[in-house]
Amino acid sequence: MFTIFIDDIDDNIFSKILKFADDTKILNKSKTVQDVDKLKTDLSRLFKWSNDWQMLFNIEKCKVMHIGRNNLLSTYSIDGKDLNVVSEEKDLGVIVNNDLKDSKQFAMAASKGNQILGMISRTFDFKDKRIILPMYKSLVRPHLDYCVQAWRPHFVKDISVLEKVQR
Repeated sequence: MFTIFIDDIDDNIFSKILKFADDTKILNKSKTVQDVDKLKTDLSRLFKWSNDWQMLFNIEKCKVMHIGRNNLLSTYSIDGKDLNVVSEEKDLGVIVNNDLKDSKQFAMAASKGNQILGMISRTFDFKDKRIILPMYKSLVRPHLDYCVQAWRPHFVKDISVLEKVQR
């Protein structure tokens, strides 16, 4: 029902809009003043839509991330309130940086995997391969594999962080 209710949110929006459940993202390049104006207009239209349908955005949770070297780094606002500019944001469990580097994601996945391995080590005295291997595959491995397509380990230093957990 919610999907049907918000289906028209992207009407008259020129920027790319991404919707997932109650989360909405708007993306656009901002190399020129016209690009920035287009994005500001789209934000105004989104705010008008939210007022018309009485589904107000939580402006405190709305953030701006400037990506790229040619970005004009403009200030954006909704309802007269400037949006916070962030260099990093966690989105559906994946850390996204404005430089699009994934090192923090690798560190977070490895840390969580090591935490669970420590818990397993402290909890079980009998460490037979028939018991430990299924526990590893069900409790640790999902943290190392979660959304790996998005954060794609391809540098040796990042792969080694994850492989230390597996060893």
